[in-house]
Amino acid sequence: MSSNDPLASPDLTSLIGSRICHDLISPVGAIGNGLELLSMAGSGGPEVALISDSVSNANARIRFFRIAFGMASSEQGTPRSEILSILRDIYGETRIKLDWAVNVDCRRAEAKAAFLTLLCLENALPYGGEIVVTRSDGRWQFTAISPKLKYDEALWAVSTSSAPFELSPKNVQFALLPEALARLGRRLALTQTQGTLALTY
Repeated sequence: MSSNDPLASPDLTSLIGSRICHDLISPVGAIGNGLELLSMAGSGGPEVALISDSVSNANARIRFFRIAFGMASSEQGTPRSEILSILRDIYGETRIKLDWAVNVDCRRAEAKAAFLTLLCLENALPYGGEIVVTRSDGRWQFTAISPKLKYDEALWAVSTSSAPFELSPKNVQFALLPEALARLGRRLALTQTQGTLALTY
């Protein structure tokens, strides 16, 4: 294998992501447990409720990022119930309606690529919209729909053709997605029309 082969060396980015999420999940969970004890002791109130909501949001994001940015071994699986739980906590109170129409469990590497794809599609839906996720005969399809769809051609070129582009931290998923797909032996294909953005791999 050449040194440019994504499978030829350890995925250091994912190792770092896994380490950060692993180290954060326990203290955030402990804060949540402490807030629950305060509520049971009658020390609740709007302040505690606000902190509790923030902890729940942080916990959901860590669980999501653990899959999107963490390690994904070829043997590891991700139950559909876990995916639905994470996505419900992430998108349940947002302007994005997500329909995860994949009715089976999937490999962790597939879940990783799917979550990175969702992060990319969020960029196209700044005013909200709908994302439908399906899988048929091993092929994944993501369809984003919005009357105010935002399509940044230069940004998406990073994921479809590895075109050079100066990314900001909030858009790092566009560079990580093709690497995740390469480890699956896949490549992203994109179709954009008025109000719709469809991705397949």
